[in-house]
Amino acid sequence: MKLLKNIQRNFLLRPWRIAVIDDQRSWRAFELQFVAWHLAKKIMAVSDKPRIGIMLPTSGLFPPAVMAGWSLGRTIVPLNYLLSKSDLEYVCADAGIDACITIGPMIDLIGGLPSGVTPIRMDQMKFGGIPPIRISKRMKQDDLAVLLYTSGTSGRPKGVMLTAGNLSANIDQIVDRAKFDRHDTMLGVLPQFHTFGLTVLTLLPLAIGCLAIYTARFVPRKLIALARTHRPTVLVAIPSMYGALRLVKEAAKEDLASLRYVVSGGEPLPQAVSDTFFERFGIRISEGYGLTETAPVTNWCLPEEWKWRSVGRPLKDVTERIVDADGKDVAAGGEGEIRIQGPNVMAGYWNLPQETKAVFDEKGFFRTGDIGRIDSDGHLFITGRIKEMMIISGENVFPREIEEVLDRHPSVKASAVIGMPDESRGELPIAFVELKEGESFDEVALRTWCRENLAQFKVPREIRLLDPLPRNPTGKIMRRSLKIA
Repeated sequence: MKLLKNIQRNFLLRPWRIAVIDDQRSWRAFELQFVAWHLAKKIMAVSDKPRIGIMLPTSGLFPPAVMAGWSLGRTIVPLNYLLSKSDLEYVCADAGIDACITIGPMIDLIGGLPSGVTPIRMDQMKFGGIPPIRISKRMKQDDLAVLLYTSGTSGRPKGVMLTAGNLSANIDQIVDRAKFDRHDTMLGVLPQFHTFGLTVLTLLPLAIGCLAIYTARFVPRKLIALARTHRPTVLVAIPSMYGALRLVKEAAKEDLASLRYVVSGGEPLPQAVSDTFFERFGIRISEGYGLTETAPVTNWCLPEEWKWRSVGRPLKDVTERIVDADGKDVAAGGEGEIRIQGPNVMAGYWNLPQETKAVFDEKGFFRTGDIGRIDSDGHLFITGRIKEMMIISGENVFPREIEEVLDRHPSVKASAVIGMPDESRGELPIAFVELKEGESFDEVALRTWCRENLAQFKVPREIRLLDPLPRNPTGKIMRRSLKIA
């Protein structure tokens, strides 16, 4: 496996370097390798299944857990510890895992592992020296390296099958675009069971031999303090986190001056967040785009290429097309569904052959379900999701457009818009807002603001206070969790 070999080579070349810093300690490269060897031996002692679960906080514990599984030719299954008990049980059963690398606090957090899953507790193991390991299978590029379960839009989570080749390709693509090297320092707080946190914040630093700094919980002041102390060159987060960082009173421009890339992904970046972050720190947030099914990054807008709302050009070897409702390519600049092809695109959904077949078109392109357009410079712009689009009086309206306006109001911290059935107009927009600290809710003022900045048919029929808005583990607002009573 190319990726594992690169990681191990970097460890051998500079074994004493500090590779990871987390909330508890710093980890030298050789320490990560030693822990991986001990974990591999423990895995062989308790499980002979081809897949192994990992349930750990964002930390230096995660890299050796991944390396241990891969060194035995096992597929790793990162477990989302924020899932409901029933969904977690379903994932473990669907993936066919009988052991999970974890720690005691994580087991306590979820109220115990599902029945039949043996814990391999890193907090109860002693690591030291090089244990003998007999490896029966080495992972190849076409082998299943990771099974990542997505929350999906409905029903049970689906397992996304990412091969060793998918992950290697995506890391190569990202490095090619950004020219990362071992002199970079990456700072992030995203969960490592999430595709963004796994590939960009965990595997990429290991593969290129640079320093990664993790913190398990997003605390804005702490993240600023970490940047002030460690002088990172790369910060990876999601829009809601940047929205909170810009409000840290004691933060100074100098605290983030070392950053050459401030990367946002996972959901659209509101204009209010983008503009005020730039005003506060003098740094332009660069948006990227990708999905769990694409390992994940497909596009990235570098700072020198910045365009408002652009997620940039596709990475190398990624081909994108925009199609209409009939699956035909639209004219340049036209809107339609984004479809993607490349070496980073998944092998399919685990145990779901029909769903896998349905998500690829006749040309082999992955159907993203996202709506977008490509401009004359090749920049991709995301404008909405097919399933979230509202049809109001025959007009297509995407929640993001209304949310952008609401988010610019001085009292609004974040917003979410969904459609409500209406006999005369088809649908009507309903908005939910979360307010900034110390602000009071005034629906009349917010509706007036919308009328001044939107076409009349796009103005929300109602604006409701909901604090906090429902979010997934990475902080992305979950519109499907909003209910209209």
